[in-house]
Amino acid sequence: MNRKIAFISEHASPLASLGSTDSGGQNVYVGELAVQLVNLGYQVDIYTRREEVCIAQVVCYQPGVRVIHVDAGPAEQIPKEEILGYMDEFRIEMLSFIYAEQITYHLIHANFWMSGLIAMQLKKLLHLPFVITFHALGKVRMIHQKEQDKFPPQRITIEDEIVKNADWIIAECPQDKDDLMNHYNADARKIAIIPCGFNPEEFFPVYKDLCRKVLNLEEKGKIILQLGRIVPRKGVDNVIRALALLPSAREPVCLIIVGGENTNPEMAGHTELLRLKQLAASLGITDRVIFAGRKDRAELKHYYGAADIFVTTPWYEPFGITPLESMACGTPVIGAEVGGIKHTVIEGQTGLLVRPDDPQMLCDKISMLLNNERLLKTMGETAQQHVLHHFTWEKVALKMCQLYERLLNENLVQADKYGWIEQAFEDAAQTFRKSGAVLSTVIAEAADGMARALHRGNKILVCGNGGSAAESQHFAAELMGRFEIPYRRALPVISLAADVSVLTAWSNDFGFDEVFARQVQAFGQKGDILLCLSTSGSSPNIIKAMEAAADREMLIITMLGKDGGKAAEYGDINMIVPSYSSQRIQEVHLHLIHLLCGLVETKLFSAAQSLSVQQKEVSSFKILNGTASLFMNYTRKNRDRYGS
Repeated sequence: MNRKIAFISEHASPLASLGSTDSGGQNVYVGELAVQLVNLGYQVDIYTRREEVCIAQVVCYQPGVRVIHVDAGPAEQIPKEEILGYMDEFRIEMLSFIYAEQITYHLIHANFWMSGLIAMQLKKLLHLPFVITFHALGKVRMIHQKEQDKFPPQRITIEDEIVKNADWIIAECPQDKDDLMNHYNADARKIAIIPCGFNPEEFFPVYKDLCRKVLNLEEKGKIILQLGRIVPRKGVDNVIRALALLPSAREPVCLIIVGGENTNPEMAGHTELLRLKQLAASLGITDRVIFAGRKDRAELKHYYGAADIFVTTPWYEPFGITPLESMACGTPVIGAEVGGIKHTVIEGQTGLLVRPDDPQMLCDKISMLLNNERLLKTMGETAQQHVLHHFTWEKVALKMCQLYERLLNENLVQADKYGWIEQAFEDAAQTFRKSGAVLSTVIAEAADGMARALHRGNKILVCGNGGSAAESQHFAAELMGRFEIPYRRALPVISLAADVSVLTAWSNDFGFDEVFARQVQAFGQKGDILLCLSTSGSSPNIIKAMEAAADREMLIITMLGKDGGKAAEYGDINMIVPSYSSQRIQEVHLHLIHLLCGLVETKLFSAAQSLSVQQKEVSSFKILNGTASLFMNYTRKNRDRYGS
């Protein structure tokens, strides 16, 4: 796509060491998301406040990702609650860099409310759309912390303005969306729920005994792990109190707390760590609580792997990345039933949920799990599969990419109607070229399968929703009637979207998810083919139809888009259009229908009345590229008429 995105993350740099008071999930989010977006064709610059004198202004984080240090206030670490006054300077310096480098960005992605303030100002100055991930909401913090909240009171007013002016708001979980709507009156139409993720190359199961050897921990006994920033809202004190309530057990149980500063806790700014140590001492469990300090990212998987249970009980958590990392390492989670944790932890399957400030309830849940080895093992295995399927950074970036492209397309329409038309043709041409490069062999394989099935007397069932329903009827009509060869016999192809009576009766009585599966059960036989059309590959009625077809030993062929969705897991032959635009996917699907019709006719009937099979198969790539050239000719022809 060659689009340039400006990330703003004023206090959370991906280069920072994690685990200190102001370094945690946001730092990971910004760095991991940027890297994955590069894999999707973007270039990303991350603007963050300079906290060190000696670090370069521009640091290459990964190919395609730059971290740009902005001079705003003293070049030293400052608590994030105290840096609002430097944001005017931040904006001026960021603008100076953009002008000096002559950079043209397509959009801004702000992270945290102070970055949102900068993005809101740059939107007016540079006419750039912006999206924002708040990572935490001031009004929700105030409900719990009240006068202990140290952020300036202007935060609430600024957040209200950001919510009004943002083009899109990223909610990290359903609770986050509800909070935005209930406390900020945010427009639900411009809130997208996109979760955080984890890196499966960084977090994966490692044998428990090996992890404990690497960390020089006792191989026997049970280990509870708490990992993250050492701040009051994380509820670490709740875990310590729960440990003190645990009844005596055959094996010793200890709590390892990873995070916080590695320096003297009596120093200023480390008061929470000191308070937690004093709490453990007052409860008489100092010998059972290990304060491990801050650890490098490479070490964390060993801590997750060494633990029997990971516990996190904050009173407020917009998302929470550490539970994902723990589950990715095969360690079940006991988490507070708040925010993102209750979204990612499945009660009774990948872990357990508790009230955030209830040490007795937490104690009971810990005791239950530690005394049930079989349940611990099953939960760990289920947890790993759960996060792999739903929460990798790759999947997060795909969702973010779709949102960016939707926003950019909307802005193109508003800014330049004719320019948007030309760009649409260019996008279509590129999609056809890419499709021709990757799909020719698969198209030929699908046509072979269809021709063989029809030759031996089997039939083809076709299904799809919306525009894909229309295409399914189109495909059935072409093969039942004729495509290019006249006076041939009719072919048995049935569109499952064609019978309105069946669709409405079955969806009304039993549910729309079953409308295609029911027909597959009625018409499908062993050796038949089910052809499914879907731009997303995630429609429940398509998935259920494929399951029914698999039960009948039918060949399943798909026309999909994006990442193929769940449908790609069921398809025997998958034609996945390399695009995330529903319009572009449907355009190529129509072309694929015509290619398949022509190839099937040629294979079944007289080659003299049409191109040879070999010519058709070879030319599928040329046809796709020829269509792309047609689009390009159109745009060149009309450039003078509409302006470049």
